[in-house]
Amino acid sequence: MTRPVPLRKSPSGIGGRQTFVIVGAGQAGSQAACTLREAGFHGRIVLIGDETQGPYMRPPLSKKFLAGDFDEDRLYLRPEAFYRSSDIELMLGASVESIDASACRVHLNNGLRLGYDKLLIATGSRPCRLHVPGSDGPGIHYLKTLDDSLRLRAVIAAGKRIVVVGGGYIGLEVAATAATAGARVSVLEVGERVLGRVTTESLSSFVEKKHRERGVEIHCGSRVVSFEGGDRLRSVSCEGFETEADIALVGIGAVPNVELAQLAGLACGDGILVDAHCRTSIDNVFAAGDCTSHPSRFASHRLRLESVQNAVDQAGIAAHNMCGDERIYDRVPWFWSQQYEYKLQSAGVLEGCDEIVERGDRERGSFALLYRRAGALIAVDAVNMAGEYLAARKQIAEQTARPPEGVVPGRAGQRAA
Repeated sequence: MTRPVPLRKSPSGIGGRQTFVIVGAGQAGSQAACTLREAGFHGRIVLIGDETQGPYMRPPLSKKFLAGDFDEDRLYLRPEAFYRSSDIELMLGASVESIDASACRVHLNNGLRLGYDKLLIATGSRPCRLHVPGSDGPGIHYLKTLDDSLRLRAVIAAGKRIVVVGGGYIGLEVAATAATAGARVSVLEVGERVLGRVTTESLSSFVEKKHRERGVEIHCGSRVVSFEGGDRLRSVSCEGFETEADIALVGIGAVPNVELAQLAGLACGDGILVDAHCRTSIDNVFAAGDCTSHPSRFASHRLRLESVQNAVDQAGIAAHNMCGDERIYDRVPWFWSQQYEYKLQSAGVLEGCDEIVERGDRERGSFALLYRRAGALIAVDAVNMAGEYLAARKQIAEQTARPPEGVVPGRAGQRAA
C-alpha cells in the first residue's frame, strides 16, 4: 500500500499528553484500549461505541446465551470499574459521524468534536439484509448484537416454527440452539450445501447429517422470494415451495462497516485496506477487526475475517504499533463453532488444496480433516478433536503457506465465525 507523506503533527495533545481515539467498542476496540495500557501508553484513551452496553463477547449470542445457559453478566469482557481504574474513557451510546483526517479530529452525533493523535477504526461488520417482499415485517430477525440475541431468545420455544435463512455458521448455530429447545426448525440455503463458502463437502455432509438427526429440515438450492403474513409472520416462500414459519432468522453473511472510513478518504475494498502493521492509507489512522482487509502470508489475496481471533489479535498488534512499535500481524486464521455436542475448530486458508487426509472416527463424531497443497499442510477442520487441531494449527503457523503462482483464490479462504 502506498503511504502518503504525514500531514502534520496532531493538535490534540495537551501539555504533551497524547490522545488516542478508538471508534468501535466491540472486542477489537476493547482489546486495543487494554493493550495500549499494557504497552505503557499513559495518554488519554477514548473508546467510542454506539451500543449502550459496555464491550462484550459476541460468540455466545448464537449459542449458550441464546439458549439461556449463559448469564448476561458473563458476556462483558471487563467490568466498568476496570475501564475507570485503567483511565479508559468509555463513550457509550455515541457514534462518530465523520473523521476529519486533515485536522486529526472526529465528529460525534452528540455534537462533540474530539481531537486525536492516533486513531483506531474498529467498526466491525453488520448482517447482510435480505430485500424481498415482507422482509421488513414482523417476526424477521437478524443476529449481531446483545439486543438482537435477547429479542430472538424471547421468542424461541418448543413447538415454534423457526425458519433459518442461510446455512452458514451463524444460521446453523441458531438452528442447533432452537432445535435443542424443541422448536421445529427449517434451514433454507441458496447454495448447493451448507457451509459451502467456508469448508469442503466432507465437513458439510457431516454437519448436515447431525442437524437432520435432530429433526432440522435442510433445503439447499432454495432462494427466498418473500415472507408471507399480515400482523405476524406465517410462512416463507421460496422458488417452488413454501415453509410455514412463526419466526425467521436471516443469516446470509455480513458486510464490513467501511462507510465512515470511505468518507474520510481511506482506501477501502472489501474492508478498510490495512498493511501488515494495521496502518491505513492515511497517516496516524489504524484499523482492526471485521472491518479490515489485510495481507496474509497464508493466502494469495487479502483476507477479511469475521472472527473473534482476528479482531482480538489484530487489535493488539495495532495498539502496539500505535505506541511506536513495528509489529506485524501474521497469525494463522482460526475460529470455532459449537453445534449440539460438537465443537468445530478450523484453522488456515482453504486455497489450492489438492489432498484431504482424514483422521479419527467420523461415526463417533471425533475426527479431523487435514488439507494439503503440494504436500504442505495449509488448513484443518476438526470436530471434537482438539489435540489434532492444535497440532495442525501449530504446524501451519510454522511454515510459509503462500500458494504457488497461478492458484486462483477461492471464497473458502474467508472463514467466518
